[in-house]
Amino acid sequence: MSRSRAVVHARVRAAVVAGAAAALLTPLAACSSGSSGSQGSSDAGRNPGSDDRPVTVTVTPRGENVPAGEPVKVTASGGRLTSVTVTDGEGRRLAGKVAADGRSWVSDRKSVPGAAYSVTAATRSEGGTAKSTRAAFTTAEAGKVNKVDWRPGTGSTVGVAQPISLVFDNPVKNRAEVEKQLRITTSNDTEGSWGWMRDWSGRDRVDWRPKEYWKPGTKVTLNARLNGTDSGAAGGWFVRDYTTTFTIGARQVVEVDLDDHRLTLVRDGETVRRIPVSGGTPGGDKRSWRGTAVLMAKEGTINMNSETVGLADAYDKMVDYSMRLTWSGMYAHAAPWNARYFGNSNQSSGCIGMSDENASWFYAQVRPGDPFEIKGKDTKGVVAPGNGFGAWNVPWSEWQGMSALR
Repeated sequence: MSRSRAVVHARVRAAVVAGAAAALLTPLAACSSGSSGSQGSSDAGRNPGSDDRPVTVTVTPRGENVPAGEPVKVTASGGRLTSVTVTDGEGRRLAGKVAADGRSWVSDRKSVPGAAYSVTAATRSEGGTAKSTRAAFTTAEAGKVNKVDWRPGTGSTVGVAQPISLVFDNPVKNRAEVEKQLRITTSNDTEGSWGWMRDWSGRDRVDWRPKEYWKPGTKVTLNARLNGTDSGAAGGWFVRDYTTTFTIGARQVVEVDLDDHRLTLVRDGETVRRIPVSGGTPGGDKRSWRGTAVLMAKEGTINMNSETVGLADAYDKMVDYSMRLTWSGMYAHAAPWNARYFGNSNQSSGCIGMSDENASWFYAQVRPGDPFEIKGKDTKGVVAPGNGFGAWNVPWSEWQGMSALR
């Protein structure tokens, strides 16, 4: 073979070898992933540089039946997050924000029990390659659920002493964590504080009261973003949020002087009417409470039975125009059987009684949330915070100290 033909054959063999090598390398490049641990990804606007590397995306929590109560976190290395979407099984989004450096995203809210979450993270590599990474996880069901009874009701108009009150079905050990989820907004930046106590029923309770009586016309909203919050030992999980919006009505204060046997309704600083009354009998368990009690509810005609408040068989009768002041059974109401005592003697079983006519008029004037400022020498003591709405009997500095966040 001539020298020229040998050179040609050598060049052909070199070209074949190079082509075979290229054919072997191409499938390996096509199988590389844009992120680690992803369940799916897609390329968009790919324009990689010679040193372009895939972005690694990490989602926590991960797996099946993971504990609830933690924010969802997404991090990226080797590139940036451009957007993150987290939805539950019902299509509701878990809001959050990508950090300024594009390296992380954290949800605003915690993951909730018994939910399935889908995560989609859009990324861009250092070399400019855009990808979309998907992941999923589920949270364990709540072994025990805590519920809330709250006042006042949505859309109500209440008096100037009405607190916001939450009573829990189960114990709340993680009080600070729960209180962090309770957000109060008012139309005039009213100053106030939460205070924890034991309700008359024996359950845990937290109330929010202003530093001073509300200003009439104030609009108030409670957003209790409790879903996904753990109450602590023996309490269980909260599995829903709660909200209520209400308005403060006219400034009405009921002044009760048990020594003078008079009730005075004061509206916007002006005396509307003075009513002769008879309070609790001095010297024993039938005495009235003193301090500030808040009208809890207008209950109308109800059966009052002394056995329910520890007074044996002292009474059992239907009572008209009943206005509840404490959980322990103190009311203002019509008491025609005590007519001879109105204005001159305290002879009731602890309630504030008045004539049918005055009770009818008074019942129509007051609303839940109106304060009854009660004074008298011979009483059972001051209304406790958990006995109805007795928060106003606690000095402001002491009340602030009852918050779990102080």
